Amino acid sequence: MTAEQVDGMDPVLLRAAVETTEALLVVVDGEGRILLANPALERFTGRSAAELLGRHFTDVYVVPEHVALARDAVSRAVATGQAHPQEGDWLTGTGERRRIAMRNTVLTDEAGRPHAIACVAVDVTEDPQRHARLLHRAETDLLTGIANRAVLFEVLRVHQEGGAGCGVLFCDLDDFKEVNDAHGHPVGDGVLAEVAGRLAAAVPPEHLVARFGGDEFVVVCPAASAAELEQLAAEVAERMTVPFTTPAGPLRLGVSVGVAVGRDGETADELIARADRAMYGVKTHRRRRSVREDPPETLR
Repeated sequence: MTAEQVDGMDPVLLRAAVETTEALLVVVDGEGRILLANPALERFTGRSAAELLGRHFTDVYVVPEHVALARDAVSRAVATGQAHPQEGDWLTGTGERRRIAMRNTVLTDEAGRPHAIACVAVDVTEDPQRHARLLHRAETDLLTGIANRAVLFEVLRVHQEGGAGCGVLFCDLDDFKEVNDAHGHPVGDGVLAEVAGRLAAAVPPEHLVARFGGDEFVVVCPAASAAELEQLAAEVAERMTVPFTTPAGPLRLGVSVGVAVGRDGETADELIARADRAMYGVKTHRRRRSVREDPPETLR
């Protein structure tokens, strides 16, 4: 439901929906203080709305080992204007741990500035689909939503060591450290998420896009030729020339792409290492050319 739809609803009907739903509804401000709590959350925590309002949400229902992560998630959401679905453990008023699935939305003020986060949470402790979600979580890079490093090597082994072979693009952002240094990690995280989206949009569905670590990404291309990989690398590089829209304004970043085609008998680790070396060769060549041509800075 959009904000416009909510604004157009009968306030009595809207209030009834909030008060009668079994979902746990909570709105917190940019500092994590509770601004709204529905009756379901009151029952869950064993506290009245008066006792909840103004308290920091991590002091009420978040388990101790998740407090730092929860506070960081709120800070990043307010800084970037983006909040992501999450799953974590909450504590009931009696101290019982329950597994909670959360859908989070950043709320903005009249000027469009993020100022609060709304959370709709559901107790999934006994949900039969929880195992599937946990498996997906174990296979997914939480920041970008694409495959993580473990899945990358599993897929590489299937194609390279037990299949028809594959090609690899090893992608490393140029000057990404400057983004974090100049604008902070929340802005950098938003850029990484957008890079993942652009990579996924650039490749066919049978290819795997994975985050290798930091600002490094790998694309696995089954049974691809060197010419096909070079063409795809050029497409990836072209997509990254479009400025990234961030809270700090548009940022321009390049990408260095190393290409490697799997050889007979080559392991997944060896193939990745070769693609990594090719990427550094591209990056080194670009830096030398940049020094000769003295172009304008790439980071705006």
